[in-house]
Amino acid sequence: MRKFKTEERLQKIITTAKWRQFSLGVIMENIHDPHNVSAIFRTCDAVGVPKISLLYTFESFPKISKTSSSSANKWIEAEKFNDTKKCYDNFRAAGYKVYASMLNQKAMSIYDIDFTQKIALVFGNEKRGVSSEAEKLADETFYIPMRGMIQSLNVSVAAAVTLYEAQRQRALKGMYEKSELDPQKLDELIDKWCDK
Repeated sequence: MRKFKTEERLQKIITTAKWRQFSLGVIMENIHDPHNVSAIFRTCDAVGVPKISLLYTFESFPKISKTSSSSANKWIEAEKFNDTKKCYDNFRAAGYKVYASMLNQKAMSIYDIDFTQKIALVFGNEKRGVSSEAEKLADETFYIPMRGMIQSLNVSVAAAVTLYEAQRQRALKGMYEKSELDPQKLDELIDKWCDK
């Protein structure tokens, strides 16, 4: 039996679970500031990313504050990796392409990327950006077009801008109208959330 306080709360859980985009992944690579990590969790929850991969090969794994993440980490799964190739291989084995945030000559504008495909997006450290290994092993690199003198955004802002473009494309394609999970898996997710 599902545990919930009100019918409205149950409906919110059901609707949000249906909207989860299991074909959209986020990889945070060595992001240092826990506030940035928490902000990215909030954005992922807002656009329906169900799981974040924490790839930490240099920095320590972050502590995620329930206050600054507004408990988004309660609704988003997190998996940890300390090896870039293993992290990427994990996504590729499930049919994803890996796109790393990096301003280089090959980089694609976020407005030229098909975010409706199975895709994992890599966001790097606040000072160093995405590592050379993460860039080299990625299928593609991408950038956010800017019109100012400064050519970078705060990593949590960059993640939000990119993920909201992904949400826009997916909404236009009707990808939020039907769950990506089969009915049994969706029921299992709803039951799990009702116990939170």
